[in-house]
Amino acid sequence: MFVARSIEKHLKRMLGLFPLLSLTGPRQSGKTTLLRNVFTDYKYYNLERPDQRELIMEDPMGFLNSAGHKVIFDEAQNVPALFSYIQVVSDERNTAGQYILSGSQSFLMNERISQSLAGRVSVNHLFPFDINELPGVGERDICRLIFDGFYPRLHGTGIAATDFYPSYIQTYVERDLRSLKAIGDLDSFLRFLGLCAGRTGQVLNLTSLANDTGISVNTAKTWLSLLEASFILFRLQPYHKNFNKRIIKSPKLYFYDTGVACSLLKLTNADMLRTHYLYGALFENLVIGEIVKCLSHSGRRPSVYYWKESNGTEIDCILETAGNEIFAIEIKGGQTYSSDYTRNLKNFQGGGINVHKAVVFPGESSAIASGVKLITWKNIPGFLREIGGYQ
Repeated sequence: MFVARSIEKHLKRMLGLFPLLSLTGPRQSGKTTLLRNVFTDYKYYNLERPDQRELIMEDPMGFLNSAGHKVIFDEAQNVPALFSYIQVVSDERNTAGQYILSGSQSFLMNERISQSLAGRVSVNHLFPFDINELPGVGERDICRLIFDGFYPRLHGTGIAATDFYPSYIQTYVERDLRSLKAIGDLDSFLRFLGLCAGRTGQVLNLTSLANDTGISVNTAKTWLSLLEASFILFRLQPYHKNFNKRIIKSPKLYFYDTGVACSLLKLTNADMLRTHYLYGALFENLVIGEIVKCLSHSGRRPSVYYWKESNGTEIDCILETAGNEIFAIEIKGGQTYSSDYTRNLKNFQGGGINVHKAVVFPGESSAIASGVKLITWKNIPGFLREIGGYQ
């Protein structure tokens, strides 16, 4: 069963403005399913199929002219030469909505686009389900949701997370990484992945990460870039507005999907999370990831950061909105509200910027305490709508 995705409205609008549209995201995030179900008037070609690649490259200009102006090229990065021909044809036609280019390898797609199609393409990302898209999410146990993650196939087929993610990670290593860059020691890379999962929500110390893996710092930098380019993890940057205080300048590590992180941590069931030392970090990862996904699926570039002073004062999430204002958000894993939840928020000043303060926690309902919004994790999309960040 096809589940409507939040990004559909934005993609349709972009197709009315740009001659080309690109859609990237992690493997099995639902890109092909979305494109084939929503854009039914577009012809579809899968460029992972050798026969379709051969058909196109025998006579690229002839193919593009005969195919018409509504075509989807899935895994388009597999035919690099095609991008130059698309540039010529789309410029000659000079109409919106001609081609949709989809792929799971953002690094290669962006490289092809920047070489041939810069300025002609609306660039978009589709991630696994966000909270608003997952049916019955409000009735789900928070530990089960963190453990299962949000990949559409897992929820659509009922496959167990313990079966899905090990195969997913293995496929990622064998297919995507080897095509992006040769990694000589796969065992070291998998160990590196696991160590990244163990540092979820922590300030990144590259030297420590490299030493624990047994690799150089430069190799660690390269591997992190590969993991970001293939949408496995991302680095949350510190907020750069200097309020005349010493702030931590290194990013934090988060995974785009908590199910991947749980699998890398060797968790075998959701109940293990309830007493796991990383439960708080994984709940924080879920909330940060949902904010990033919801904003991206609405066509907005996420302006999401964290704040940490050298004296230890920390705000888990700083969200910039239009105008001279920010939202300072603390993320707490306990279901019962405590006055400690707002301590750092009370001490945080915006240095002349209008600051709104909120706490996201796994409670059953939202409220207001001491002038601070308490937001249940289930209402993240609603909160973002209120501040104009989500459709």
